[in-house]
Amino acid sequence: MVEQEIKSVEIVEVSPRDGIQNQPKILSMDTKVALIEKAIAAGARRIEAVSFVNPKRVPQMAGAEELLDRLPRGAARYIGLVLNQRGFERAIRTPLDEVNFVVVASDTFNQRNQGASTADTIGVWENIAAEARGTVATSVTVGAAFGCPFEGEVPIDRLLHVVDAVMAHSPHELALADTIGVAAPTDIEARVSAVRTRFPDVPLRLHLHNTRNTGIANAYAAIKAGVAVLDSSLAGSGGCPFAPRATGNIATEDLVYMLDRAGIETGMDLDALCDAARWLEDALDNTMPGMVMKAGGFPAEAPVQSAA
Repeated sequence: MVEQEIKSVEIVEVSPRDGIQNQPKILSMDTKVALIEKAIAAGARRIEAVSFVNPKRVPQMAGAEELLDRLPRGAARYIGLVLNQRGFERAIRTPLDEVNFVVVASDTFNQRNQGASTADTIGVWENIAAEARGTVATSVTVGAAFGCPFEGEVPIDRLLHVVDAVMAHSPHELALADTIGVAAPTDIEARVSAVRTRFPDVPLRLHLHNTRNTGIANAYAAIKAGVAVLDSSLAGSGGCPFAPRATGNIATEDLVYMLDRAGIETGMDLDALCDAARWLEDALDNTMPGMVMKAGGFPAEAPVQSAA
C-alpha cells in the first residue's frame, strides 16, 4: 500500500456512548451532560453521544432523548447509535445530527448483539437508509471487521461481502471496527486497502480498541493508509457488553499526544483532555487504562539553575 500524507485527523469522541456502556457504575444525567461539555471544551467537535438501545439490556444508555434535549447546540455534531428499526424511529424524533447504524461482520456476534443475522440486519439498514435520505446523515459501522470473539478470524472476503451489501445503500460514511481489539497494523493496512480498492470515494472511519495494546499502533497505520477519521474515548474507557473481554477504546488523550508529536493536527487540547479523563475516572469510580492522563504531555524544559 502506498502511504498517504495526512496532515489533520478528525477525532470522534465516543466516551458518552461506548465509553460508559459497560461500566458497572451508571452515570446520572447531569454527569453525562458534564462529560459531553468537558469533551467539547477540550476541542471535540463530533461526539457519539447516545445509543438507542433497550435500557433493560444496556441500562447505562437509558435516557437518550432527555440527554440530547439538554446538550448545547451548535458546539458539536451529535451522533446516535442504532441497532434496529425501533432504535432508528426513536433517533429521528430527536435533534441528532447523525445516525450510526451497526452491522456485525460475523453472524454469531450479530445475533448476540442485535438478535438477528447479518443479512437480516443489512435488510434493516436498507429500510433505514431509504427513510433517512434527505432527513439525517447516516454512517454504518461494520463491527468485528478484524475478528470475532465467537467465530475467530473474519476473512477479508467475508468483510468485503458485508461492506458491498452496506454500500449498496449509500451511507455518508463507512466505519470499520476492531470491536475486540485483535488487529495488528498489517491487518489495518490490508483491510483498509481492500475497502478503498472497492470504494475509493467513501469517507472511511476506524473504531479501534486497545484490548491487546495495539490500538495506537493501529491508529497510526490507519493514518498512513489514508484514514483521516478515528474514534476514541476519554481515559480509554469502553468496550462492548456483548463481546467477552472486549475492554477499552484507544484513549483520546493518548491518541492526541501521539498525533501532536507526529505533527498531525486534531484541534484538541491535550491538557484539557487529560483533565477530563481524570474527571471521568473519578466519576466512574473505576481505574481507567489511559496512560497520558497519568503521565501528562511532553514535560516542559526545566529552567537552568545558575550556580550560587
